[in-house]
This record gives sequence, C-alpha cells and structure tokens, in this order.
Amino acid sequence: MKFFAELGKFFLMLKGMFSKPENWKMYWKEFMHQCSEIGIGSLPIVSIISFFIGAVSAVQTSYQLVSPLIPLETISQIVRDTVILEFSSTLICIVLAGVVGSKIAGELGNMRVSEQIDALEIMGVNSKAYLVLPKVLAAMLVIPMLVVISMVLGILGGRVASAMSGIVPPATFDKGLITEFLPYNVFFALVKAYTFAFLIASIPAYYGYHVQGGALEIGRSSTKAVVVTCIAILLMDYVLAALLL
Repeated sequence: MKFFAELGKFFLMLKGMFSKPENWKMYWKEFMHQCSEIGIGSLPIVSIISFFIGAVSAVQTSYQLVSPLIPLETISQIVRDTVILEFSSTLICIVLAGVVGSKIAGELGNMRVSEQIDALEIMGVNSKAYLVLPKVLAAMLVIPMLVVISMVLGILGGRVASAMSGIVPPATFDKGLITEFLPYNVFFALVKAYTFAFLIASIPAYYGYHVQGGALEIGRSSTKAVVVTCIAILLMDYVLAALLL
C-alpha cells in the first residue's frame, strides 16, 4: 500500500507542476539556469566515460572475435551498435541519475528543510511549477543532447583505440561504421533518452520536495532517489526494448 501511496503523491506532484506561470521571466531564468547546471555541469564526466567505454568495447570485442573468417569491419559494427543502443542511452543515463538526481534531490530537500518552499507558497508562488517543472523540462532538453554527444565520443573512442592498438586500421573501421547501419537504432536511443531524462529529473525532485526532518533525512532522500531512479531506468529500458525492437 505504501508503494501506491507514494505513486499517487508522485502523480499529484506532476499534476501540480502545470499551472499558469506567475512571472514568465522568472520561470525562463530558472529554466536556463537548470539547462546550464544539468548540461554543462555533466558534460565532462559524460565525455570521459563515453570515450573510454567505446575504447574498451573495441578492445574487448577484438579479443573475443579471434576467428580469421570474421571480417575486421564486424568489430566497428559491434562497437557502433552497442554504443548507440545501450551504452550511450542507458549507461550514461544511469551515471546522470547519480550526478544530476542526487543534486536535484539534495537541492529541493535543503529548500524544504529550511522552509524556503513554504515561503514561496506563502508568497503565492506555485512551488511545484517553479522548482520542479524547469528541472524536468531542462533535463528533457539537454540529456538527449548529452546522449548524442556520448554516441559520437563512444564511436570515436573505439576508433582511436582500434587504431592505436593495431586492431583495425582507421579506413577499415570507418567502412564498418557505415555498413548495414540502421537509422532506427538512433531513433530508439533517443526515445530512451527522453524517457530516462524525465525519470532522472522527476523522481529525485519528488523525493527532495517531500523530505521531512533534518539534514540526515536529506542524505537518505538523495540516496533513495538515485536508487529508485536507476531501477526505474532499467525497468523502462526493458519495456522500451520489448515494445520497440
């Protein structure tokens, strides 16, 4: 019963986000601030992880494909498809759930404990719309961009690792990238990115917004938000794969 109660409170929070803004300029400023915090703040870690994931994927794929009957282009095809379908869309979003989700939950939890949210309500500001909605919209705008950047850097990492270790010549690797390429894979990855972006922003916002207690509860709420978000991402990953593939 507790699960359904929490789920009901979550949907009520989402419902409360949509109202006419009291001040468009104020909302726009908060939205741009969140885009900067989520996008630019997460770009370094996303870039580093993506590049080395692609590099490791290329090396491990070449280690397993030892048969001389398998063309070298197959390595780049496997790296391309694994990076696009799973690594950049799912693994990076799990990383972002820890980076972005804990920040959102901690920020809103601190505002709740210090009674800043109550002050906004007293001033007649819809705190759900002002504090939660810009975060959700910003995440759904910039996280798919980060996923696309991750795809490019992951494939680039595989190409660099293959060339430096002598596994696959750059020309052969490039030939494999365009061989039997399915644009639908990119569409599927972007569908996952938008879905996961909503989860990454909304679930931690829910746990942070409804914190009760003091500083200790803020830490517990942030941890629980990250765990629940990661589970939700993996669950939706399976559901989307079963529906769209």
